Amino acid sequence: MDAPFWYKLGLSFIVGGAWVTLSTLAAERFGSKIGGLIGGLPSTALVGLLFIGLTQSPSAAIQATTIIPLSQGLNGVFILVYLLGVPFGLAAGLIGALSAWFLLASLLIVSGIDSFALSVGAWILLVPGCYLTVEHGMRIPSKGNLKVNYSPGQISLRALFGGAVIALAVWVSKVGGPLYGGVFTTFPAMFVSTLAITYRSGGTVFSRAVAKSIMISGLINVVLYAIAVRYLYAWFGLLAGTLLAVVFSLFTGYLTYWILKEGLNFSFR
Repeated sequence: MDAPFWYKLGLSFIVGGAWVTLSTLAAERFGSKIGGLIGGLPSTALVGLLFIGLTQSPSAAIQATTIIPLSQGLNGVFILVYLLGVPFGLAAGLIGALSAWFLLASLLIVSGIDSFALSVGAWILLVPGCYLTVEHGMRIPSKGNLKVNYSPGQISLRALFGGAVIALAVWVSKVGGPLYGGVFTTFPAMFVSTLAITYRSGGTVFSRAVAKSIMISGLINVVLYAIAVRYLYAWFGLLAGTLLAVVFSLFTGYLTYWILKEGLNFSFR
């Protein structure tokens, strides 16, 4: 691999570590809704798509967005399995969730799906399915803030752990090509980091509350960001397209905050 890529990988480590630290501190300071909202914003996808564009080409990044809606939908399944497993311990929750994700991601890669319309259609089905299961099936309540005293060492460990997980996802997206890149830019790196840290600080109940919020935020914001990138990179180029996509993501983030705050009511007749 070329030297510039290692510099960019280091940058993804720094950005990812800072993002994980911010989301977990926000969850503990302001409650599960805010922490989950921040954790579900497009961190790995933003870094991954930008670096695919920088190290390969903007067209490669655009191609990688083809599978992102469907592969991000797998993160909804990841959260569902985590919610079922974490009452038996953090290891049970994360191992079960990651096993389900890798199995489904492998099937997705083997299938060689190359239809953006199919990918978006599957995502549209997965979003309400996952939401209804968590909100009305599991009935997981949101939680308020925690009183936690932090040492510089604890914050540093959060940043190191989160940065390492996200940098790994970016590295896999580099060596695997556009299809692997598209799938692994949605690897639940932020989810793993955030859920592990909030479990350690707030226990099972708090971590499950954050998981619900981060699932809703991630399923909405990451996919809409990828869709924006697909068109903005083609129209405005890599850097301007990224900036505009980030601005768009801030808008969708506000929309997601409203959803998390007010909730959604589905009725069937």
